[in-house]
Formats: sequence, C-alpha cells, structure tokens
Amino acid sequence: IWMQLSATVTCNSVCSAPECGIAPFSTRIVGGQDAAVGAWPWQASLHKDRHHICGALIPTAAFQITVYLGRHSQQSFNPNEVFRRVSRIINHPNYNPATQDNDIALLQLASTVQFTNYIKPVCLAAEGSVYSAGTNSYITGWGTVGSGVPLPLPQTLQEVSVPIVSNRVCNRAYLGSITNNMLCAGLNEGGKDSCQGDSGGPLVTENDTRWIQGGIVSFGEGCALAKFPGVYTRVSNYQTWINQQISTNQPGFSVFMGGDSNTANTHLVSLWVRVTSRCGTALCSHTSSSLKGTVNMMFSPQPSGEY
Repeated sequence: IWMQLSATVTCNSVCSAPECGIAPFSTRIVGGQDAAVGAWPWQASLHKDRHHICGALIPTAAFQITVYLGRHSQQSFNPNEVFRRVSRIINHPNYNPATQDNDIALLQLASTVQFTNYIKPVCLAAEGSVYSAGTNSYITGWGTVGSGVPLPLPQTLQEVSVPIVSNRVCNRAYLGSITNNMLCAGLNEGGKDSCQGDSGGPLVTENDTRWIQGGIVSFGEGCALAKFPGVYTRVSNYQTWINQQISTNQPGFSVFMGGDSNTANTHLVSLWVRVTSRCGTALCSHTSSSLKGTVNMMFSPQPSGEY
C-alpha cells in the first residue's frame, strides 16, 4: 500500500522552496544501523491490532489501520509522535499480485497532521526522473534484519545506503520479471537491503538539502542476497495517477536527474507540498532483502480529510 498523507503549502504566484524533503536532523549514516531521532521525518508506521505491519495483505477495512508519524522506536516512548486513523484506501486498479506490478496504493487520514521538526513531508519523484545505475539512495524502516531475524529491542528505526541498479541488470537476476514500473537497488555482493516488514517504506535520494522519494519497498529474493537487488515501485511513473485521485491540494513532485547523489539535480514541478508512502500491497513476506535498517512508509502530512 502506498500511504499518502498530505500537507499543503499555499503559495501566491511563486514558491521559492516548498517544504518537502527537508530533514533537519539527518546524519546520513550508512551501513545499516540505528537512525538518529528525526533523521527521516517522513517515515511512518502502519499498525493493525496495535502491531507494526508491513502490508502483508490489503486490509478489508480502513478503520482497522492506525498510522504513527514521528515514531523512532516501536518499543520505547516516542515523545515526538502522533497517530491518526485511516479513513480510506485507494488501491491501484492495475495492481498485479502475481508480478507485483503497480504495487502502490493511497491512504487517506481521518484528520489533519501538523508539521514539526520530526514530522515533515518528502518530495516525490516526478515523471521524467532518471535514476542512473550507481546513484546513492537510502532506505529506512523497522523490518527484520535478516531472513527470520527480528529487529532487536527496542526496535529503533533503521537506515541503510544502497546504490541504484539498472533495470537491465536487475531483469537478469529476476528472469525478465522487472517492468518499467519498478526500480532496483542493492549491492552486487549483497549484505545491505530491505527485508520482511519493510514493505511500503521509502527509497530516497538527496539533492543538496532536499530528499526525493524515488521508490517504495516492494519485493525481492531473500534478504540481502548477492546478485539479487531489492525491487521498488518506481514513484515517478505514478504522478498522473496520484493527481487523478487527489482533486485538490495535489502533491509536489520534483524531477530527479541523477548520476550520483552529489552531482544529481532536480527542479520542482509543483507548488504543492505533500508526502507519500505505501506499506506494500506485496506480501510482507515478499522477501525484499534485509535492510540493516528497514523501511516502512512514507507520508505526506496533509490538511483534514485530504489524501
């Protein structure tokens, strides 16, 4: 499921810098470890029956799902978090559970969320974005740290850096099942990746001081296996669909043109700010490798009752 909470910034004729993709406390730590408090302020956690979930299945009733924002640990006190109920779920009409193509959905929150230093929207990759092989990206979440190995208590949000892998190379690993709606990332030697419980979380890249979500954790073969990169839903392919579902206060998208994260550049194509995230329509056990940090959902805070 793609989770879209939304927040807007109203501009007159010109907006100098929409407030998306800004992480005041980001430390850019790499290698799969605890994230700093507030380092990824768009990270969200979906809960069902008081437990963090990864979207193992699409819930039949939206009211069963609670979204936590500003959360850092699953088992410790989180002074910066808020929670909201989900009032509506919009699944992509062409989602294919067999191939995981179009693995994305929108969640509407029941009430408004206020931005803080610990709750902020991420920028979304716009149509035309280019993710060249080797581009540095980050994934975050609370999933397992290996196949069948749960995240140790107190289950602190994890983060890891992985390079983008070309669809051509990725397709060889997955025997031709990678579509243009997918994006791959991981190390050829393995060891860093997302894993069970991370589905729906964000893959982001940085341009100067702004972060852009290019992928949503979808599936993979095992956890952090060599020659099997993780597979993500390619966010930029869904700009039109997202805007069709959101009639007002549409999200802000940024075109990402990259090589590596130090030379890539972007330009904003919308004055509206919103964030997004999805907690995988793919099975939670879908086997996206193991993020020594895990990912779970991205969000975009929003005014009352909007997507």
